[in-house]
Amino acid sequence: MTVEDQMKARLQAAFAPEVLEIVNDSARHAGHSGDDGSGDSHYSVKLRSPVLAAMPRVARHRAVHAALGDLNTRIHAIALDLG
Repeated sequence: MTVEDQMKARLQAAFAPEVLEIVNDSARHAGHSGDDGSGDSHYSVKLRSPVLAAMPRVARHRAVHAALGDLNTRIHAIALDLG
């Protein structure tokens, strides 16, 4: 299972999102700091869920990182668009 597939499964399980879009931006960061050559270093995530909507911004980010668990150590950068 790819990192992207694992992210999708974990975020769906944790938040039952109405919208979940995950974009692998790693190719745009090739050769930059944090690029480990795996093609799984940089992601953008758009997530809309009633679970998150009631939370303050910082709590939303913490909840997403908690749901991703050990994947946080495999991903160099993740841009979050949450609501």
